[in-house]
Amino acid sequence: MEVKTSLLDNMIGVGDMVLIEPLSEDAFIENLKKRFDHNEIYTYIGSVVISMNPYKSLPIYTAEKVEEYRNRNFYELSPHIYALADESYRSLRDQDKDQCILITGESGAGKTEASKFVMSYVAAVCGKGQEVNKVKEQLLQSNPVLEAFGNAKTVRNDNSSRFGKYMDIEFDFKGDPLGGVISNYLLEKSRVVKQPRGERNFHIFYQLLSGASDDTLKKLKLDRDFSKYNYLSLDSATVNGLDDAGSFRTVRNAMQIVGFMEDEVQSILELVAAVLKLGNIEFKPESRCNGYDESRVKDKNDLKEMCELLGIDQSVLERAFSYRTVEAKMEKMSTTLNVAQAYYARDALAKNLYSRLFSWLVNRINESIKAQTKTHKKVMGVLDIYGFEIFEDNSFEQFIINYCNEKLQQIFIELTLREEQEEYVREGIEWTNIEYFNNAIICDLIENNKNGILAMLDEECLRPGTVTDETFLDKLNTVCAEHQHFESRQSKNSKFLTDHSLPHNCFRIQHYAGKVLYRVEGFVDKNNDLLYRDLSQAMYKAKHGLIKVLFPEGNPAKVNLKRPPTAGFQFKASVGTLMKNLLTKNPNYIRCIKPNDKKAAHIFTDSLVCHQVRYLGLMENVRVRRAGYAFRQAYEPCLERYKMLCKQTWPHWKGPARKGVEVLLTDLQVPAEEFAYGRSKIFIRNPRMLFSLEEKRRQCLENLATLIQKIYRGWKCRTHFLLMKKSQVVVAAWYRRFAQQKKYQNIRSSALVFQSFIRGWKARKLLRELKHKKRCEKAVSTISAYWHGTQARRELKRLKEEARRKHSVAVIWAYWLGLKVRREYRKFFRADAGKKIYAFTIQRIMQKYFLGLKKTMPSMSPVDKSWPARPYGFLDRTHQELRRIFHLWRCKKYRSQFTEEKKATYKEKLAASELFKDKKALYPSSVGQPFKGDYVEITKNPKYQKLNSFVEDKVLLADMVSKINRANGKGAPRVFLLTKKSLFLADLKTGQVKASVPLPDLSSVSVSTQNDGFFALKIKEGSTSAAKGDFLLSSDRLIEIITKLHCIGATSADKKQLKVDISDEFLVQFKQDKVCVKFIQGTPKNGNGVACKRKNNRLLEVSVPSP
Repeated sequence: MEVKTSLLDNMIGVGDMVLIEPLSEDAFIENLKKRFDHNEIYTYIGSVVISMNPYKSLPIYTAEKVEEYRNRNFYELSPHIYALADESYRSLRDQDKDQCILITGESGAGKTEASKFVMSYVAAVCGKGQEVNKVKEQLLQSNPVLEAFGNAKTVRNDNSSRFGKYMDIEFDFKGDPLGGVISNYLLEKSRVVKQPRGERNFHIFYQLLSGASDDTLKKLKLDRDFSKYNYLSLDSATVNGLDDAGSFRTVRNAMQIVGFMEDEVQSILELVAAVLKLGNIEFKPESRCNGYDESRVKDKNDLKEMCELLGIDQSVLERAFSYRTVEAKMEKMSTTLNVAQAYYARDALAKNLYSRLFSWLVNRINESIKAQTKTHKKVMGVLDIYGFEIFEDNSFEQFIINYCNEKLQQIFIELTLREEQEEYVREGIEWTNIEYFNNAIICDLIENNKNGILAMLDEECLRPGTVTDETFLDKLNTVCAEHQHFESRQSKNSKFLTDHSLPHNCFRIQHYAGKVLYRVEGFVDKNNDLLYRDLSQAMYKAKHGLIKVLFPEGNPAKVNLKRPPTAGFQFKASVGTLMKNLLTKNPNYIRCIKPNDKKAAHIFTDSLVCHQVRYLGLMENVRVRRAGYAFRQAYEPCLERYKMLCKQTWPHWKGPARKGVEVLLTDLQVPAEEFAYGRSKIFIRNPRMLFSLEEKRRQCLENLATLIQKIYRGWKCRTHFLLMKKSQVVVAAWYRRFAQQKKYQNIRSSALVFQSFIRGWKARKLLRELKHKKRCEKAVSTISAYWHGTQARRELKRLKEEARRKHSVAVIWAYWLGLKVRREYRKFFRADAGKKIYAFTIQRIMQKYFLGLKKTMPSMSPVDKSWPARPYGFLDRTHQELRRIFHLWRCKKYRSQFTEEKKATYKEKLAASELFKDKKALYPSSVGQPFKGDYVEITKNPKYQKLNSFVEDKVLLADMVSKINRANGKGAPRVFLLTKKSLFLADLKTGQVKASVPLPDLSSVSVSTQNDGFFALKIKEGSTSAAKGDFLLSSDRLIEIITKLHCIGATSADKKQLKVDISDEFLVQFKQDKVCVKFIQGTPKNGNGVACKRKNNRLLEVSVPSP
């Protein structure tokens, strides 16, 4: 369930300062403190958001909070920066109004974080998509880059922005971001060469030395030790809570996302390193014959390394630090620089180099994040700029910063009054003029083109002769002495002559936020911001590409003798452009306040907050807002909030909301002068009236709460009683059911026991009867079995006796016959009778063996390896020899059936086996494939009729092969023809002969051991075909091609067979160059096939799939 919380509900203190009562500075500060103590860091002044820096993380920026404030009315929820961001974004998206969000406050007040929250909220609620997300990511990632190069640690803030930033975010008609444009104002470049005590230089210097790799630092000629660089302060080199190494990685990643190229990042880091090296250059005086001192570089090592980084001639830069060339019309004059002037030139170069690099960075980011389309765009601007600054020692920087804040205060008052007036006119409320302090007189004192302080400072800088800060102060004393907001000790106004709080070399301006004392020392130099022309020209001569872009005035071909505009003039012009830009947009304000100087949580320093409230003009803002009507609200929410105060509107009002509010206020008897009816809103003049309504509403809510409690308690008791009654009925019913079930179960169990006993008695009785019957049957069977056994044994005994008598008769008869034979033939026996009997026995055994072998003879197939078993051991050798003779005989019979063509084919298959068996992985797959010879039907195909007529001899093999190109390893299709005398390669499409090689010119052929079809035909050196070089070919019928080449050599006149080399690495002669062909096992990119790829000029690599 969604719960809506009004600004007035559960309010800690007052959420909108317009409603504070009484209106005083003490009450204002006390309200801020009360809300700050409860972690309520946001407070409204109308539509202005006051933001207190909590110096700790709060759980109020989650994704759930973003959804809570999305598409909500500004006053619908408690004060939050998301409410202002949502109001601004919806006005831009739905009403087509350009918006700007002005974030001001002093250093450490949280301006940068506030701008991040605004941008992250807009990025979260706008559209989604790949291109939109890319734009949002680039806009958000531009912050880490600018913070690294433009932020520094100060005594007030560990991440203080030392430049003003204004970003225009461009949206399309749907509210999706298209890009952005960033403008920067007044980078504090003096920080590059000098930092106050307890402060640091810009973050990028420390991040580079802490986070860069050793190789990067070596290339940049840098060391990680901070103490080796004069431009880095050592007392605050490391800061608790800041991870410089991690921040460097974040910056590198952000630069990559924004769109910086790697060479651009390297160039930027080289310039940062050059600034560090520049600070280590020191000078020594050297006397000349004319009595003047001339500066010389002490140790030239840092100068040399800097020149190597930037590609500058060392002598050119060294001369620029020692001499200065002054040009006037057609004359040139060279003067020497003393040590002080040389140090000034060095620091001026460092400041200009860094500030121009920063401006280039901003422009480069703008190129990446700018909108690519030229359609109409909606714009939301976010301004993050310095707040009003009042230090113990205020100089030129504080002067122009405070001038910018005067302009912002002026436009703030004007736009606030204009917004009030437009709302009154829109609602039909009579407008009354509001009295307020107009600071236009202060702005005129500073920016007037004739008598303004900036104009006089420019005039003094351009005046010939001796110009010092004192002459500038004298001019101010003369021109501005009578101005009511200007004070000086030496002015003609006598009332300041005895004011000892005003030193002689200072002047004081009474700004809208209070009086500020400025020390004139350095005003002229800082406004001039001069860089000697010799240094600009030396920078332009650098070979570093980025340096030439940063110093275009150093181009000798474009020498401009006109003095460059001063810093004050440039800042005044940029502020004027900014004001014009802001006036075209609907403004939204965020005023940031720092609660303490210790950067600690839970500490609220009243004096510090009071000082900021004054110079931010917040009390003035409240007075302007309350000058008309302090509170306004639409009729519907007003009636919804206060309808319980009138019986006629409670609980539901069925008429128009305005009529209901009129009935409500009439019933409450509110004086007519305390409110006014607008077209869509009710306007309440005094906060006391609103608080009176809130008090009545609170009392009414208490009464309603009591009534609701009473009704609820009665309903709860009645519900409980009915529930108890229903429970009693249910319990009784369940108990009666349980008792009956229990009784039924007892009767049932008794019946079951009785039944079981009866069934058991019957079963036992039946079992006894069955057992008796079974014993009787078994006794009969046993007696019968014994009787049959006796009869069988008697018959067996009789049969055995009869067989024994018959056997005895046969034995006696046999012995008698033997005796008769021996007596009959005894007279014929001689001494060799044993041998004859042995020979006769062997003959009969052999006869029986051969007759048996005839019956068990195997088939006539040569591949049938079966053979009858050996019957007698002494016939083992005979048995094996007969097997061999039989196999040879059936092979002869099998061969007698072959034609001459088939015999030749089998000879080639035999030759292929001798060449490739167990040597080439492709051979087993070729065994079952017959060697056809002509695969392209060259005699029948009309396409190759011309080619057939060109070949005189009979074609033994015709097939399509691929000729491998040594340049890229790709194959070109060719027709391969082989005759008894030559081989030919012809074009597949046209049939034109591309190459012809006599077979005697072939020296050898090389193949691999892998499962591929690559082979190289090598030509004999000195032969007629050697000029063409070897041929590297590929064919699916490699085995057949090489076998035929080998067999043709064997049948030639000289009987010289072609040599076949089988190796996974061999050389091929391509005309004048020898290339190594190497075969490796792997997975080619084109699938399961073999891939050939050129690795270099001397190596072709063939990838063969793994088996």
